Amino acid sequence: MDKPLAVVPVSALDDNYVWLLAPAPPFHADGSGGQAACVDPGEAAPVLAYLHAHGLTLAQIWITHHHRDHTGGIAELKRRFPACTVYGGSGIDEADITVGEGGRIRFAGRTVRVWHIPGHTDGHLAYLLEEGGRTYVFCGDTLFSAGCGRVFTGTPQQLAASCRRLGSLPDDTLVFPAHEYTAANLAFAAFIEPDNPDTAAARQQAARTPTLPVTLAHERRINPFLRTAEPAVARRAAELAGRVLPDETAVFTALRELKNGF
Repeated sequence: MDKPLAVVPVSALDDNYVWLLAPAPPFHADGSGGQAACVDPGEAAPVLAYLHAHGLTLAQIWITHHHRDHTGGIAELKRRFPACTVYGGSGIDEADITVGEGGRIRFAGRTVRVWHIPGHTDGHLAYLLEEGGRTYVFCGDTLFSAGCGRVFTGTPQQLAASCRRLGSLPDDTLVFPAHEYTAANLAFAAFIEPDNPDTAAARQQAARTPTLPVTLAHERRINPFLRTAEPAVARRAAELAGRVLPDETAVFTALRELKNGF
């Protein structure tokens, strides 16, 4: 049987997390921990420090999108671990292997699925694996706790569809976003739903970091971008936007516009 995987948030830059996956302790008898993978290394130094401390060899890097705070550490990590394989979309110059919708990666005896979830960028990817009977999803800057990413080279319609797709996963899915934005996002969520008791409780808990990962069940209770079908959210979005919002995509788009200026 494959050893369970530990997933560790390695803090990088100002508010990034580089998610590092490795066999759970205890490690090998010689003190080495085996092979690891990491997601979106915006900075190499904290990843290298963790790998060194635990005797791990970096075998794979998974990139969700091309922004520098998600790719800036690749070159140094490859220099230190030349055999490491970088996976990313067609816009990732550093990728050794290009992956996209429907792609598959093998790591630690598991199959990692690749989804194309555009919106934040037009080529944004997510990486999904099954661990301990539940789904883990590494979603970069598409879905955050209590929020979603800004639109850069994608469209609001794409981002809405991608968030709906992520939101269709089972309740116990663990979501691993790439930034610690939870407290700020919850302030906006409370502005949209001031009477939501789950949001109020989450704001108290968000003082303790890391706030991630989170379950989709939790996000469905607090994240306005996953609650566009809720009448109270739709009414509030229309009121603040000053226009009729005929469907969930219009509600989502209005919320994203409001969050941009919040």
